[in-house]
Amino acid sequence: MDEEKQGVPSPEGEVSSEVHEVHHPPPPVAELPAPVVETTAVVVQSGGALPPALPPPPPPPTDDDPEEQGMLRMSFMEHLEELRSRILKMLYGLGLAFVLSLVFAGQLWDIISEPAVSALKHLKVVPPRLVQITPMESFSIIWVQLPLLCSVFIASPWIVYQVWAFISPGLYKRERRWAAPFVLITAGLFISGGLFAYFLAFRFGLEFLLGIGMSNSVTPMVSITEYFDLFVNVTLGVGLVFELPVLIFLLTLLRLASPRFLLRHSRYAILGIVIAAAIITPTPDVFNLMLFAIPMCALYFVGVFCGFALVLRREGKQFPWKPVLRIALITLVIAAAIYFVFAHYHLHLINKWPYVTR
Repeated sequence: MDEEKQGVPSPEGEVSSEVHEVHHPPPPVAELPAPVVETTAVVVQSGGALPPALPPPPPPPTDDDPEEQGMLRMSFMEHLEELRSRILKMLYGLGLAFVLSLVFAGQLWDIISEPAVSALKHLKVVPPRLVQITPMESFSIIWVQLPLLCSVFIASPWIVYQVWAFISPGLYKRERRWAAPFVLITAGLFISGGLFAYFLAFRFGLEFLLGIGMSNSVTPMVSITEYFDLFVNVTLGVGLVFELPVLIFLLTLLRLASPRFLLRHSRYAILGIVIAAAIITPTPDVFNLMLFAIPMCALYFVGVFCGFALVLRREGKQFPWKPVLRIALITLVIAAAIYFVFAHYHLHLINKWPYVTR
């Protein structure tokens, strides 16, 4: 045992030292950082009450809004395709109305030329007929342009419906309910303007124009081309002007104008209406100018009235029907009295002062 403890010479002559087992600690392992947990510190006040909780974040937008249900989201190319489809449908309806008008072209020309024949008879022009100057004049007017003009009026409800169908996908559900009133009123006003031009405005203006030179030994000789061009300008012009209430209503619906603004600046509107009437009127006299301007001013205030009713409904207020109906009743009584006086005393209008004679 003592020999084992003491150094024993090795064969090489070296002395081995005493061997001691030394236990070294393992190398330190790098500790990973502990995950950081975000906590919300709650500070308890002295009274022991917790602070008010923060409001929850707003929910993300969804398409469950009942007002936006049914609204289509279309790309630019899809809008162009929809526009192309609606234009083609307009042309189909216009073509069908053109074929229908072409079948009755002869009867339609008798109706269109009747104001000229009546004016020439009243002016004692013999023969009371329109004249043809070029060989293609009758064919171009009676069998092409006249059916096209009539087809525009016949197909106007279909055309207006296609316009509404194009813009309706971008409207709210409550706004799409105006489809039937929009189509009926817009097309009805356009047709009413054409009838007003045919039965009143065009007749008075034509007789004035044909008779203005007869006092200077000028005999009127009117070609069917010149006559029809004047008829188209007056009829389409008055028909478009009769759309003024629809335009004002749309501006109010889109919040681009208000009834208060339109009433406040009505004098400028009346000035613009008189200028437009002077452009549309075929004659330069004041009587025919007023014949155009007065209905246009009335239509302007009808549009303001419709816009006012729309604003009241939007604000949840009740429309004052009693004073409106009272004013309408008074207006009807005055109109009936004027008609009775004209019918009883056989009065009619003339183109010079006092503009009324028996």
